[in-house]
Amino acid sequence: MEFGRMLHGGDYNPEQWLDRPDILDEDIRLMKEAHINCVTLGVFSWSVLEQSEGAFCFEWLEEMIDRLYREGIFTILATPTGGMPHWLTEKYPEVRQVQADGRRKLPGKRHNFCYTSPKMREMSGKIDRKLAQMSLRHEGIIMWHISNEMGGNFSDGACHCEQCQEAFREWLKKKYKTLEALNRAWWTVFWSHVYTDWTQIHSPVPHGENLLHGLNLDWRRFVTCQMTEFLKWEIASLREYSSLPVTTNFMYFFKNLDYYKMQKELDVVSWDSYPFWHKEKDETSMAVKAAACHTMMRSMKKEPFMLMESTPSVINWRINNPVKRPGMHMLSSMQAVAHGSDTVQYFQWRKGRGSFEKFHGAVLDHKNGGSTRTFRDVAGVGERLAKTEGLILKSCNKPEIAMIFDWENWWAVEDATGPRLDMDYKKTFLQHYRAFWEAGLDVDIVSMDYELTGYRIVAAPLNYLYRKGYAEKIEKYVREGGTYITTYWSGIVDENDLCFTGEHPLEKVLGICQEEIDAPGEEFGNSITFHGKVYQTGNLCEVIHSKGAQTISAYLEDFYAGAPAVTENCYGGGKAYYLAAEFEQGFLNDFYRGRALEAGIENPLRTHLPYGVTTALRKGEKDLIFLQNFNDSRVLVETPGRYEEADSKMIMSGEIWLNPFECKILTEV
Repeated sequence: MEFGRMLHGGDYNPEQWLDRPDILDEDIRLMKEAHINCVTLGVFSWSVLEQSEGAFCFEWLEEMIDRLYREGIFTILATPTGGMPHWLTEKYPEVRQVQADGRRKLPGKRHNFCYTSPKMREMSGKIDRKLAQMSLRHEGIIMWHISNEMGGNFSDGACHCEQCQEAFREWLKKKYKTLEALNRAWWTVFWSHVYTDWTQIHSPVPHGENLLHGLNLDWRRFVTCQMTEFLKWEIASLREYSSLPVTTNFMYFFKNLDYYKMQKELDVVSWDSYPFWHKEKDETSMAVKAAACHTMMRSMKKEPFMLMESTPSVINWRINNPVKRPGMHMLSSMQAVAHGSDTVQYFQWRKGRGSFEKFHGAVLDHKNGGSTRTFRDVAGVGERLAKTEGLILKSCNKPEIAMIFDWENWWAVEDATGPRLDMDYKKTFLQHYRAFWEAGLDVDIVSMDYELTGYRIVAAPLNYLYRKGYAEKIEKYVREGGTYITTYWSGIVDENDLCFTGEHPLEKVLGICQEEIDAPGEEFGNSITFHGKVYQTGNLCEVIHSKGAQTISAYLEDFYAGAPAVTENCYGGGKAYYLAAEFEQGFLNDFYRGRALEAGIENPLRTHLPYGVTTALRKGEKDLIFLQNFNDSRVLVETPGRYEEADSKMIMSGEIWLNPFECKILTEV
């Protein structure tokens, strides 16, 4: 989505200050000093925009939009459904969610509307259409922000009311057509729980059925479907009058909703990034997590995304909330840009005086105006974005490596009762992603539905569930020359969470067969040798047998000593690798670096990077290398290339020194 500018700004809540025109005047003055060119209005403004049913009051909003635009500041206008006014929840209690225990939620908090409720859709549609009509009068509005962090924060994302139960049954009827097909897919004959009438089906709840894996998986699919339908409803209401692009703000690896499904309805993907910087002295683990989510947001459409929210200083909802150390705000902002963001935006512009987020970080504190370190940090980011936007906006990341991360697989892995009850798909995925990050290699993160043509390497850790057609897609990818890497506990169940029988769906491609998987305690540790080094295995060790694959490394201990632990199989024009055990990070780093070099892929500096340092490459008219140092110390990077720094125009060759928490933007010369 192109606006011709790198957008810099964030959530602004002038309705909290309508009785203080002096503060509103100061806001405009300081926004210009901080190089703010865009704000988001209306996110939680429903009670002010519609003070009682049908009593709309937009005058303050229109005046603010026009005033900002005269000062060169654009508006992203939100629909206000993230927080419902009390008059609505009191008059129409059916708009409030019902919890899994059967209790309807009391009014208050946020993200707690019933996405199935006809009344909620009616009321949201009315105010959305009114806002869309109003928007036609204001050229300062550049896009729509639908609701806010849908399904998140103070809710598990699901409503269990009778309207949702009936909608779930209808959804199941469309999917399975007959109860016989549903019972077969859910394996309900186990424990004699065969359904004989559609009305017997209920959402999985603690005081009822919640051990049918097929039911649990379909319920999660249904919740995503219903929330997506609500999203589409809001977009359709706006589209009656407005053709502006739309987004909604996603969150960090939010398990409750399948973002790959939801993103299809959006013109641009955006997300809210709140890493726990300075949780510990070593920032690398947190940098990897933030990078992975930035990467995922870009990969959804393989286009630039929007950093919709971040904090310029602190948050207020963890046990301890450290401020950003000097340099970290610039580095974390540039990290988002490095991985494909064309915006840096904040929650929020000015701290409110009361309620839950009064101590959440903002550009402006309760005191001191622009005379703060935070304000200077924000102004520095705005100045840098303005200086480099001509290069950045003409570029985007185009990786040759893909990683498979799939929400349905996530749900299924962590619902399974074995081989361990603490299976952590996200943690495992991030360990594999980190190997690429430490090597300075960009990847795309895609679901099993995505096309894989053009990638030299595809890695699919802990790919337990195979969707229909996935095995055939991988077989074709490898046969045509790709390198595919997967791990233990992969290819175990189909899309209904039913175990495959017979052979592994990719047995011929992988050249192995699985026999059993061991989840040993600490006293039964195992290890392997790889390229002359000894590496420890982790909590899972799969016993496999070669059916044509070459054994690269074997287990060293226990009754399966000598059995393959890492295999390679040539298939058609490509190769497939199988990692039969959970491995320590050092092995993953060495293994993936080797596969990348084998595929002819290097980081853009063509060098081994120091610990805590990484690169990301935005390709365009001029390729931009973002060299990032997440160490709180000065670091030397040695490289055979010659580079120009985009900001200073300085030429660097041989040695590049990075200050603590510094990001350099380089072009090769």
